Amino acid sequence: MATMRVGHTATQLPNGKVLIAGGGARDEIRLASAELYDPATGIFTLTGNMTTGRSAHTATLLPSGKVLIAGGIDRPGSTLATAELYDPATGTFTLTDSMRAEPVFHAATLMSNGKVLIASGGRYDRAGVASAELYDPATSTFTPTGSMRTKRGFCTATLLKNGKVLIDGGAVGRDRSETVFRSAELYNPVTGTFTPTGSRAAARHMHSATLLPDGRVLIIGGRDARDVDQRSAELYQPAKGAFTATSSMSRARGKHRDAVVLLQNGKVLVAGGGGLMELYDPVTGIFSTVAGSQSASRLSSTATLLQNGKVLIAGGEASTAGAWVYQP
Repeated sequence: MATMRVGHTATQLPNGKVLIAGGGARDEIRLASAELYDPATGIFTLTGNMTTGRSAHTATLLPSGKVLIAGGIDRPGSTLATAELYDPATGTFTLTDSMRAEPVFHAATLMSNGKVLIASGGRYDRAGVASAELYDPATSTFTPTGSMRTKRGFCTATLLKNGKVLIDGGAVGRDRSETVFRSAELYNPVTGTFTPTGSRAAARHMHSATLLPDGRVLIIGGRDARDVDQRSAELYQPAKGAFTATSSMSRARGKHRDAVVLLQNGKVLVAGGGGLMELYDPVTGIFSTVAGSQSASRLSSTATLLQNGKVLIAGGEASTAGAWVYQP
């Protein structure tokens, strides 16, 4: 890439290119710059700058083809309530409505009604935020919706096949004094409310959640209350509202949420957070390492499934200007 990045976002656009936006550099500067990766040429080129440098934000592809950039950090100790839209037709970012909260370490989920749920966030001090809001692309506004039952950051949000959103795990507090959750809850867009669902065997945050083709959700790794990376994985079954154990990874991983991808063959590629890549096979329930894969830790990197079935892996806390393409 043109710039070293960590805590950035990667979003595939309708034209097949990937928008890499923001992030930080090793000197703690939050970047306003963005670039586009073209799979046809394998080249990154700069595009318009965001209105504000930010990292730990979210990026959501809207039905219109624009990308909603929301929240994040603009400098150490300072969080953002602002949001902006990237227009691929013009290559420019413009401000849109601001959020009521200043979420960071949050999740953004495009729902079947076209609105975006901003939930499961925290503050820079990791105090946790229970409030949630909806962004409506038709009116370009954020409005409050029901609050979560638990204040949590560093958790995951997954759109289920029934239209509900699974909010899982997370933490509040800092370092060894933090509280890490086993609990999960469901957001119902029809009623605008959160309700509890099954609890996991392991408390975790900074983990990943991936919707499988059969409707189950694969929960991988993360960190416990001691901030120790975990090898274990679990499956959430929406029909039962329960979590069940599956096999463990070969190595522990954390800070890998944005580097886990469902491949076209139905397997799940775990590309970041702990060295050699691994593949999870939902049929056998087994993880296997990817021979010859890069061994850098790739904390806070991104992985994006391209239209040709390959995966772009970009940035992270090791060799942060580097990028790889994985071919299944």
